[in-house]
Amino acid sequence: MPTAKPKSRPKAAPPAPSDRAAMAAFLARIGNEVRRQRAKRGMTRRQLALASETSERYLAQIESGAGNPSASVLRAIALAFDLPAAALLPDVGTDSAALARILDLLAQVPESELPHIAKLIEARIARPGPAGPERAQRIALVGLRGAGKSTLGRRLAEHLGCPFIELDRVVEEDYGARIPDLIEMAGTATFRRHERSALERVIAAHAAAVITTAGGIVASRETYALLLRRSHTIWIKARPDDHMSRVMAQGDFRPMAQNRAAMADLVAILDARRADYARAEAELDTSGDTIEASFAKLLRIVTKLIGPQAKMDR
Repeated sequence: MPTAKPKSRPKAAPPAPSDRAAMAAFLARIGNEVRRQRAKRGMTRRQLALASETSERYLAQIESGAGNPSASVLRAIALAFDLPAAALLPDVGTDSAALARILDLLAQVPESELPHIAKLIEARIARPGPAGPERAQRIALVGLRGAGKSTLGRRLAEHLGCPFIELDRVVEEDYGARIPDLIEMAGTATFRRHERSALERVIAAHAAAVITTAGGIVASRETYALLLRRSHTIWIKARPDDHMSRVMAQGDFRPMAQNRAAMADLVAILDARRADYARAEAELDTSGDTIEASFAKLLRIVTKLIGPQAKMDR
């Protein structure tokens, strides 16, 4: 009896042009988010490649939208950012009807009003802690290096008669090594955990202090939320060319060392962090100002935040 030939499976229809376009757009959005998260942390592509055990070439393809990363690759990249893998995916849905409604409402709000709404939400959620007022007399200065955080912070602490605390120095004392060495030996995620622990101890120990942070503190959502909740946070900012000239004058070119596109990298980092920095209670632009002029502006801001004790002695 002749053997029946197996039926051949029908060939899958090629994806329609609209499907290909949708997939291309999806991959492009993943690439944009990977690039944005890398810039937000001030990481070079080589640093991300080492942390995620992914080739630089493949990362370049992913960031350009030409690569189609597997779930395992996305997970490795997300872990290098200390994020859940879903954070790199666009169109992540939610099972919460209330949250979905909030997102729908926010989508109708002009972008210029979003910072104000964010502050209203933060004020609604914030609750006084057991140690006293939520922010007490703590002032935190955030922003890219080169804006003037350390110089202005020291002057402000001296004027207020309170401790000046550089969070990076606390981490270095805890770990027993410089920050670049810590990151090289243990990775960025480990540094961020030390940073969170150091901030928690500083807040517990000081009701009044001037705190300066690394520019990349915004990369840790929980740590930055803690800083915003438990201190009066001021974004110290400047034009990109001011940042660059000041950093070079300090002899500190991290993380742009040996990078010919240094200014482009700086602008990308600033763009990636801008929305997070803007969550601060106040902003101070030091562009083109002398230290004295910037400090006078800072005192006026601090007076509004913590009261007349910040006024300059006459």
